[in-house]
Amino acid sequence: MMIKLWLLGLLRTRKARLAGAAAGVTVTVAMLASLGAFLAQSTATMTHRAVTGVPVDWQIQVTPGTPVQSVVASVGKTASATHLQEVGYADVDGFVAHTGATVQTTGKGRVLGIAGDYIRTYPREFRSLLGSLEGVLVAQQTAANLHLSVGDTVTIHRPGLAPVDVTVAGIVDLPYADSLFQAVGVPPGAAPQAPPDNVLIMPIDAWHRLFDPQQAIRPDSVRMQLHVRLAHGRLPSDPQVAFTAAQRAARNLEARIAGSGIVADNLAARLDAVRSDALYAKVLFLFLGAPGATLAAMLTIAVIASGSGRRRRDQALLRIRGASLAQIVMLAAVEAACIGAAGIAGGIVLAVALTHLALGSGLFAASTAGWVAAAALAGVVLASAAVLVTAWIDARQTTVAAARMIVGHERASLWRRAGLDFILIALSALIFWRTWSTGYQVVLAPEGVPSASVDYPVFLAPLLLWLGLGLLTVRLCLGGLKRGRARLARWLGPIAGRLAGVVAAALSRQRKRMTQGIALVALAFTFATSTAIFNTTYNAQALIDAQLTNGADVTITGTPASPASAKLDALSSLPGVSAAQPMQHRLAYVGTDLQDLYGIDPEHIGEATSMSDAFFSGETARQALARLARTPDGILVSEETVKDFQLHVGDTLNLRLQNAKDQQYRVVPFRFVGVVREFPTAPRDSFLVANARYVARQTNASGAEVVLLKTSRPPASVAAEARNVVAGLQGVKVTDLDQTQHVIGSSLTSVDLGGLTRLELGFAILLTAGATGLILSVGLADRRRTFAVLSALGAKPRQLGAFLWSEACLLFVAGSAVGTLAGFMLAWMLVKLLIGVFDPPPELPSVPWLYLVTHFGVALLTVMLAVTGALRETRVPAVQRMREL
Repeated sequence: MMIKLWLLGLLRTRKARLAGAAAGVTVTVAMLASLGAFLAQSTATMTHRAVTGVPVDWQIQVTPGTPVQSVVASVGKTASATHLQEVGYADVDGFVAHTGATVQTTGKGRVLGIAGDYIRTYPREFRSLLGSLEGVLVAQQTAANLHLSVGDTVTIHRPGLAPVDVTVAGIVDLPYADSLFQAVGVPPGAAPQAPPDNVLIMPIDAWHRLFDPQQAIRPDSVRMQLHVRLAHGRLPSDPQVAFTAAQRAARNLEARIAGSGIVADNLAARLDAVRSDALYAKVLFLFLGAPGATLAAMLTIAVIASGSGRRRRDQALLRIRGASLAQIVMLAAVEAACIGAAGIAGGIVLAVALTHLALGSGLFAASTAGWVAAAALAGVVLASAAVLVTAWIDARQTTVAAARMIVGHERASLWRRAGLDFILIALSALIFWRTWSTGYQVVLAPEGVPSASVDYPVFLAPLLLWLGLGLLTVRLCLGGLKRGRARLARWLGPIAGRLAGVVAAALSRQRKRMTQGIALVALAFTFATSTAIFNTTYNAQALIDAQLTNGADVTITGTPASPASAKLDALSSLPGVSAAQPMQHRLAYVGTDLQDLYGIDPEHIGEATSMSDAFFSGETARQALARLARTPDGILVSEETVKDFQLHVGDTLNLRLQNAKDQQYRVVPFRFVGVVREFPTAPRDSFLVANARYVARQTNASGAEVVLLKTSRPPASVAAEARNVVAGLQGVKVTDLDQTQHVIGSSLTSVDLGGLTRLELGFAILLTAGATGLILSVGLADRRRTFAVLSALGAKPRQLGAFLWSEACLLFVAGSAVGTLAGFMLAWMLVKLLIGVFDPPPELPSVPWLYLVTHFGVALLTVMLAVTGALRETRVPAVQRMREL
């Protein structure tokens, strides 16, 4: 009966305070559950993209003398293989081709034998450039070396056997040559072997006819492999768990076929690389989402703590009337249960709505159930800690007389006397300097090791900075309100008029409560500002990363025989194309090293794709391209090539380029004018960038193999129309930005922060509104008694309004100014700490000014609404208000 009466009394007299506390728990639970859903969704997406991007899951190299069918049977017993193909590998002494009056010869090469449906089964392994995909196929570089085209004859020199002639049916690109020709069975961590320069592919039956005799006399030169694709539906959604499952399946097969074959586990290797991205997602959750959840918890505690004085007086009355400690704690538990139940229910409902709107997924999937349970548990702990623990401590340690006292002695907190805020900021600066100056890697994922780890201490820098700035704000506000009363009165003069001195004295006397409010508002602005800037920078760099990989919004890649520039006019006139730029992609010999050469128009290339300053070394993009434009024979060289060949700016660099007239490689002189680090579509290591006009004049080939399109419409729709335009060009490939964003997975930018951005920025506005409006409203409600007394003494509503507006102005201006500045500092630190995972790194953080202005406006509107509501309270007759109190 007592519990029922107590609960009814709470709901009748303190429903506003209970609602405020429950709202804090609601935001905390919703934020944790929603961020958990993002984490589960992002890791599942990474796993799906990783496994679908593997061309061949397993490459099983059969031991010489072992029947292939016995290994096939073992595969069927140990794994759910959906496709299995036999592939032959034969080493040869070289290839010879007669083209016109010339003879071209290569060094050692390799011939693959594949089944007729291999290319349909594993379409990622081959990309047609010219001719058919049936019959004898020649790799692109081999065709360039031998000057081959469809219908030409190639002589294969087999070791120990007579040469044999084959006819070329098509020319192909091998996008995954590294894995296709990998050395199976090498120890983990060993240096990877480069794929062969000269490759021929032929039907498996013809391969057996040509190379079974070679195997008889040179068994070391011929190998058989089984290429296996597994059913991916059974893999766990978490990359770490999926990696472990894939690795165990491969080891199980190795145990069954011990002595008969060796497994190259491409699937586990790909998941191994993705583990670090999954850990980055967890880091993002911790250091972008956790501060928001912490702030929501602090807001809840602040709302509940604002009624601590009345709660202690209630306890004193209960103890005077004979209530025991157990009964007092039980009644506090009723309040905690009421707040917790309402907050958890509201939080889950809010999380369901937000995950559906922001992430487009449900909250109660199997992968997110644990996060929902953890968020609900956090709500229980928060409500219990805020109400129950405080009540128990007060009941145990506070006497009845002390509980009824209103005035107490103020003493500086231990952390202020110890200078904890300065210590935290100094530690943050030290950790940041150590990390940034040494280029320390945040994620450690050793190759071949079944576990990866995040160097979490690195992220202590932003965390300690956040805490240190919060405590420093408290120190400055307490000191300023205590000692700066006269200056505060001058600042409040335009608002309070002649009452400025009285208002300043009142605010100074209530400095502890004011400081708590300013600190919470500052932390809310810090969270909103830092999150918005980091997420905007991240999304901008993700777009640049995708453009760097794809080349532009839409990229059309042709061949020397079918250059994409042949359709340049038609592509430029497509609806939604705002700019189109041709780009040559040739192969050039730097000494004996074959490298990619890109011919561009340096004055206009930036119209179709991003030219970041980070692409170039020692100068801006504009400076580098302007210098290239002023130097017709100029060339930009990659950093690796500069180091390998010890080049200096101004040196003459002689390259060998293929001439279109006779297909021969001729020496072309270039002048080295600058260093390039990255370039659209270029490989990461060695490449060259030159003027397209000079390259065309020297090679007698004016066509551009690549066309870059900048679009004003969705890239996918423009790409679809571009495919129709180039349908008549053989071997031409069209890719768009959306495609590329789904396949890049080499860095943090493979994690899609779009949903997280919408969640966090929405919560940031909610938290700021709560920190400004709710804290202000609760504080004003606590002083209804004071305003009632002032009204009884003759104070007019306008004079009471001076107190309200002055307090709101101080709370908002100080909190927003400190919080915005701290947010910029925190965002800058986060971007610098994660600079190693951006490709290319950002030049400066991207600032979303529109969001920041909107956020500021929402906070200001919340403050005005809170003060307006309090002003209505001042119009209640003093006698009526005193009677209610």
